[in-house]
Amino acid sequence: MGEFATGNVEHKLLAGFDYTRQMSQVFSKVDFTPSFLDIFNPVYAELKPDESTLPDFGGDEVKASNWGFFLQDQVSLFKNLKLLAGLRYDTLSQKTVNRPGSSIEAGTTELDETALTPRLGLLYQLTDNLSLYGSYSRSFTPNIGSTATGRPLDPQKGKGYEFGIKTELFDRKLLTTIAYFDITKQNVVGTDPDFPLFSIATGEQQSRGIELDVAGELAPGWQVIGSYAHTNAKVTEDSDPANVGKKLFGTPDNAASLWSTYEIQQDNFKGLGFGLGLNYVGDRQGDNANTYRLGSYVTADAALFYKRDRWRLGLNLKNIGNVKYIESSFGDNASGSNFGPPFTVIGSLSVQF
Repeated sequence: MGEFATGNVEHKLLAGFDYTRQMSQVFSKVDFTPSFLDIFNPVYAELKPDESTLPDFGGDEVKASNWGFFLQDQVSLFKNLKLLAGLRYDTLSQKTVNRPGSSIEAGTTELDETALTPRLGLLYQLTDNLSLYGSYSRSFTPNIGSTATGRPLDPQKGKGYEFGIKTELFDRKLLTTIAYFDITKQNVVGTDPDFPLFSIATGEQQSRGIELDVAGELAPGWQVIGSYAHTNAKVTEDSDPANVGKKLFGTPDNAASLWSTYEIQQDNFKGLGFGLGLNYVGDRQGDNANTYRLGSYVTADAALFYKRDRWRLGLNLKNIGNVKYIESSFGDNASGSNFGPPFTVIGSLSVQF
């Protein structure tokens, strides 16, 4: 990172790289012979087969390496106008080795992809406390998985733009942002409708909406963080034409959270603090065909902590009411859903150097 000026124009230059290596191994044994259970007199042991007797279904071994190089410059064009411009170059090398079985043939497939993705942003400060901004960016994300034929999945690609208003209130102690966003993703991984044990790149998905964020200090020691989002997420292209125009599974129309902490600033209890938060998630679709819904839920969290010098002792209480809720689904009614964590207590001890 470096800072310099060209005439009256100030620059903040940032350059770097990152490297990601992913590995996965999957191998299955499956017997498609149906088993029957008497629901009035169930004997579960009879339904559990000996693994050594099951036929090999097959699987794969995937190795992927992704190098990313980026260059970004934040330019102060005028006193109240700033421009952010950046480029990122990605190179992906992925190798998939099929492990043969009754449904998968042996073979090796290699995938090599490169991508150049831009990022642009503009911020104009109307007053000392009010700014307008806009941004545009593209993305490139490797997909781990393979199709029923053993072919690796193409990388996920996306584009998005956002514009909004930033304000700084109460002597810049409280920051608020309200924004409109529009994000489109292509080659999103989904379950193959013809072969549910495999994946496909399902087409294109779009999310549009409004987001409100608030963060700051209302009084000495009193911190607050809150957010609200209204999202219209839908399927715009899909391997199943019937899904086009349907709501995207797992994405609520409305979601909100509020978290606040207070830390005593003086006297004998200085450094002692506590927090309380609420999290709301609205109704969501369970699959892209919109055949079933996941219900809304509200959970509450709390925290108690003590800070002294470089030490911090904390106790976090998650889902205080032990609310039973479905956190997410796998995108089809045959694969089931994930329940949210029950009431959980987490203790922590940390030190800063």
